[in-house]
Amino acid sequence: MSDVPQQSLRAALAQVIDPATGRDIVSAGLVGDIAVRDGLVQVSLLTDRARAAAMEPVRKAAEQALAAVPGVRNASAVLTAHTQPATPPAAAKPMLLPDVTAIVAVASGKGGVGKSTTAVNLAVALAQLGLKVGLLDADIYGPSLPRMLGLNRKPEVRGDKMIPLDAWGLKAMSIGFLVEEETPMIWRGPMVMGALEQMMGQVAWGALDIMIVDMPPGTGDAQLTMAQRVSLAGAVIVSTPQDIALIDARRGVRMFERTKVPVLGLIENMSMFVCPNCNHESHIFGHGGAKAEAERLGVEFMGEIPLLLDIRTGADSGAPIAAADPSGVAAKAFAAIAKRLWEKVGTAKQAGPRIVID
Repeated sequence: MSDVPQQSLRAALAQVIDPATGRDIVSAGLVGDIAVRDGLVQVSLLTDRARAAAMEPVRKAAEQALAAVPGVRNASAVLTAHTQPATPPAAAKPMLLPDVTAIVAVASGKGGVGKSTTAVNLAVALAQLGLKVGLLDADIYGPSLPRMLGLNRKPEVRGDKMIPLDAWGLKAMSIGFLVEEETPMIWRGPMVMGALEQMMGQVAWGALDIMIVDMPPGTGDAQLTMAQRVSLAGAVIVSTPQDIALIDARRGVRMFERTKVPVLGLIENMSMFVCPNCNHESHIFGHGGAKAEAERLGVEFMGEIPLLLDIRTGADSGAPIAAADPSGVAAKAFAAIAKRLWEKVGTAKQAGPRIVID
């Protein structure tokens, strides 16, 4: 699609008044960079730190004015103390990971539901299909990929790019490769977003068929960064069967819906406990809750993963169950979901989502 003309955007911004001066923000010199890409607009509003709180209503008004311009799919205004002249549209930030055919976020509304274990095993199962697979750990505060993949070394740097680590047939990157395992990441939101952008833009991923992104639990900075900086093919939500987990899973679905990222389906993890001695099934956390919730929300139910000791021991030892026991019940469940996932996203390069937060 053709991009929205800069003059139309500036004309809209000229309707926003700075209460401190009584002038519109364009003539007052408060409009900095305006970046436009495929109907996605980002504008910086220049201010000093002392006025940041007072400028918040102006920032929101600017977003509303831009969103009303025909052709604008999403508008984002940010406050900045930088005073450099506005950058021409050609210098707008490109979307990251352009050589990845499909980028899929594996998410959950809360922690403790086995999201990372699911992400790792889905990535391994996709690699077993003969695909070129990347696995990105977007959980900056609680990176788990190093332990789950059995990797404890730092990535090599060539030129200005880090080389992703290879394990189990896929390429992987995590902030956990760069810091000691017990080091806490005491970072504010902008630092988290910057680290994510570095792991996407400053890593030599190469051409990939699919990238699985292990998202942090919840609905915060990392989720918005992924939605705004890459062309997400969609998201998969992981939940356990009990009601409290399903409430949080519902929040995850709604978050992606609001950012116009397709929800590809729900996975019910820890669906049943299978006794290792007699193979008796026990529904410890209930059963079928995620399937019923998927039907209620109008999204696909992608499958059930049993609660097995081998899944946990495989994750702790760095040998994902999908690779360690490919003929087992759990590996077959992951393989079936991986196959269905590729059927849904692997047919063509996905267009970027329409990012609009109502």
